[in-house]
Amino acid sequence: MSHQPKILTVIPARGGSKELPRKNILEISGKPLIAYTIEIALKLKSLFHRIIVSTDDLEIAEISKNYGAEVPFIRDKELSLDTTPMVPVLKNAVKFIEDQDKINIDWVLLLQPTDPLRESGDIKNALKLGLNNECDSVISVERVYSHHPTLMKKIVDNKIEPFFINEVEGTARQNYNPPAYMRNGSIYLTKRQTLMDDESIRGDISIPLIMEEGSRISIDSYNDFKLAELLIKERVLSSHDKK
Repeated sequence: MSHQPKILTVIPARGGSKELPRKNILEISGKPLIAYTIEIALKLKSLFHRIIVSTDDLEIAEISKNYGAEVPFIRDKELSLDTTPMVPVLKNAVKFIEDQDKINIDWVLLLQPTDPLRESGDIKNALKLGLNNECDSVISVERVYSHHPTLMKKIVDNKIEPFFINEVEGTARQNYNPPAYMRNGSIYLTKRQTLMDDESIRGDISIPLIMEEGSRISIDSYNDFKLAELLIKERVLSSHDKK
């Protein structure tokens, strides 16, 4: 592209979360969970048109502003239900910013606050893939081993049968073929047209950003939260050892 694309970074953080109440602002290793995502986005601030948090919650809004994100609006309650899909949330954010700034966004970067382990290099790689290829989106994935389709079974007449692929007994997990990948929820980069016109985050052509296994975590439960806390402490200790 001849001009620097206008990329809107959106961090969605509604107030209601049932399994782990108030998870977006629960303190993890000394700061609110959402702060990790805001801080990593701010490291790349020069690449983005704006970095905003979309929330329906005044406390989340205040904390987000304190950590440097913009909260240009408070999300309507009907866009903050357990059943609300992500597409209308993102479309609402794009429309607001475009109307306010009198511009057209080129790309939307979705960073969910439930992953405190993503790094700025992951985001840079996603942007490079999106801007240098003909695609509708870039989506982060990880290769899976213990959840490979080879291991998936169904029960028919009380007998175990392959669900998709026949399992060759004794095959090492790294030899499962073809390799399988799962969306990990860390990074979604979507063209504006794909989101606004096609009402899709993925579109027809989606390029994978392959992230290393275990390089991120999606916090949905208390166990996820405690594991993330351990991983963050381990990362901090490791960085100190390298100095």
